[in-house]
Amino acid sequence: MTLNVELAAQELLARRAAGTKAGRVAADQQPQSIDEALAIHQAMLAVKPAAGWKCLLPPAEGQIVAAPIFADTVQRGDVVELFADNGKARIEPEIAFVLQQDLPATEEGYSDEQIDAAIGSCHMALELMQARFADDCDASFIERLADCLVNQGLFIGPEVDKAKAYAAGEIDLTVKQPNEVQSFAGKHPNQLPQAPLSWFINFMTKRGQSFKAGEAIITGSYAGIVEVDFDQPTTITYDGLGEYQVTFNAKA
Repeated sequence: MTLNVELAAQELLARRAAGTKAGRVAADQQPQSIDEALAIHQAMLAVKPAAGWKCLLPPAEGQIVAAPIFADTVQRGDVVELFADNGKARIEPEIAFVLQQDLPATEEGYSDEQIDAAIGSCHMALELMQARFADDCDASFIERLADCLVNQGLFIGPEVDKAKAYAAGEIDLTVKQPNEVQSFAGKHPNQLPQAPLSWFINFMTKRGQSFKAGEAIITGSYAGIVEVDFDQPTTITYDGLGEYQVTFNAKA
């Protein structure tokens, strides 16, 4: 069956709404390969431009983690708006790498030194999560990749020293709300947070994707998904790097 890329993109974008827990998309909208999932991303980007990206080193044979984060979902400041997921704000504490120069598409790729030079700043960040497939849904990894792997947005927090960020393989994390304190011995899934950048940027630029100055790239959570309450002052501490306070508001 031929994949209807445009319909798949429209359906997955339409599911980015409050309370969504849906089954698999129609058969003609189900990607069967990484290339087809990434084609759906491109159709999404024609409607909603990116201001960020998520990635990891490939977790298994036949799997990649690479997806856009749409510009209208990237936030800064002291209030974060996101859709509730099972009544909670679901977040992943990460480090974001913000580009200070363009990295145009190229078949030649970029060296580690060129990529490092393109990173203008590093920030404490939160990936904002929303599981849009129903809990009992048997959607494949490729289908979930097309849906941007649970991402619903990105919060970019205070800047941290670049050298310290590059050394942050392990971080003790604390997420404090008035009625609960959650602590984590955080470990980056790829040992160091910058480790996926070279693979990701070269994989994408060789496929024709350009990156622009100002775009942020996140590379994996130090503590998996953390669930917190809405409408509560929340202090997030990265031991040795910094801390900040935000309040999570539920989108209607």
